[in-house]
Amino acid sequence: MQTDNQTNIVKASDNHRPLVIALLQAEKLPVENLPTSLDNFFVARHNNKVVGAIGLELYGDYALLRSMVVSTAYRNNNIASRLVEQVEAYGRSLGITSIYLLTETAPGYFEKKGYQKINRDEVPAAVQLSSEFGHVCPVSAIVMKKNVNP
Repeated sequence: MQTDNQTNIVKASDNHRPLVIALLQAEKLPVENLPTSLDNFFVARHNNKVVGAIGLELYGDYALLRSMVVSTAYRNNNIASRLVEQVEAYGRSLGITSIYLLTETAPGYFEKKGYQKINRDEVPAAVQLSSEFGHVCPVSAIVMKKNVNP
């Protein structure tokens, strides 16, 4: 499926929340700790259908990348890359120095995007207190980091 001209990355609104939840559930990703407000989220829309999402949780100079998802039918169309680039640019615009993430399924993908595997104890305390670190993602999840503002 070719989506280049028909897929737009836009800032998420509260109206997108149920659509993001449905997309995460369809891909068997956690939704119970999705923020009430999606102020720091973006969605990919293909012909006005939400086909992808990504967000940041902010912790001072740091951010936690979360809920990165692309609908199975729309994968391999550069949508995930565009979502990651958008959220990183957004983080830089806010003065974020580093973005952290937890993944069980995509460490290779994020390594190609410049993220490096790190130990959990290297993550700032504020980020470690997030629900993602605390109880949503298992301790077996791989922790990764990317510096986005030198």
